[in-house]
Amino acid sequence: MSKNVAITGASGLIGSALSAHLVGRGDTVVHLVRRPARNSAEISWHPGGEPLEPSALSDLDAIVHLAGEPLSGRRWTSGMRAEIRRSRIESTRTLAKALTQLDRPIRWVSGSATGFYGTDRGGEELTETSSAGRGFLAEVCQAWEAQTQPAADAGHPVAHVRTGIVLAPHGGALQYLLPITKAGVAGPLGSGRQFWPWITLTDQVRALAWLIDHREVTGPVNLVAPTPATQGRISASIASAMGRPSVVPTPSPVLKLVLGEFADTILGSQRVLPQVLTDSGFTFQHGDIDAAADWLMSA
Repeated sequence: MSKNVAITGASGLIGSALSAHLVGRGDTVVHLVRRPARNSAEISWHPGGEPLEPSALSDLDAIVHLAGEPLSGRRWTSGMRAEIRRSRIESTRTLAKALTQLDRPIRWVSGSATGFYGTDRGGEELTETSSAGRGFLAEVCQAWEAQTQPAADAGHPVAHVRTGIVLAPHGGALQYLLPITKAGVAGPLGSGRQFWPWITLTDQVRALAWLIDHREVTGPVNLVAPTPATQGRISASIASAMGRPSVVPTPSPVLKLVLGEFADTILGSQRVLPQVLTDSGFTFQHGDIDAAADWLMSA
């Protein structure tokens, strides 16, 4: 049965791919946009400003909330840190307030990140029941998820999708890694032994659609591949698929000098497992990093 689904952050890498996927399977998709709506496929909203009218959401079956200031590729200034936090907290709070005023439960798949677990977990296996970590992103993710509680208390089935590093042929984390790999100057970042919680864009989108359909899956859900891999292994697999070497290291001090605090997300280790997702019956198209690398080169 087709569904009416609203997406925030629909212009981003994940949001645009999810929108196309849902339309392709026959769903009706509307985008929440921060400007006047241009047609019936858009809903105008202003997180942190005027309230969102509950009537704008009343015909929906599900909301996928992906909006938030991008994290990657830049040094975090104090202003950027504030915007990373504000953009997530205010938008989630705005949606929760509107949902609490509806008398029909709407499925809410709300963004979060594996940053919840912190960046200093080493080889510890992390599932949805693992404790929160320390640091800026861990604190942001905890506050971000907490904003949905009023909607959950009002009877809306809420899932927090703790997304890892999304691998895509264009955009995402690899927009920085692929060019240097093609040039033959890629390699370990820092030690290269830190675990990166990766997932392909294809599986990210499929998992989000799965969660839209499976309202019984609530609470935190790790959106990561089932076979953890270190950064060095990921870099080597992608380089091998491209027929290029992966032997040029980038020392940790260089990354910290260039990227500041953001370097912690690159050098930190998170061995995250998708326990809830796999227990719910979801299967991955790209379950290991070699399959993912081959897909990246063929997409």
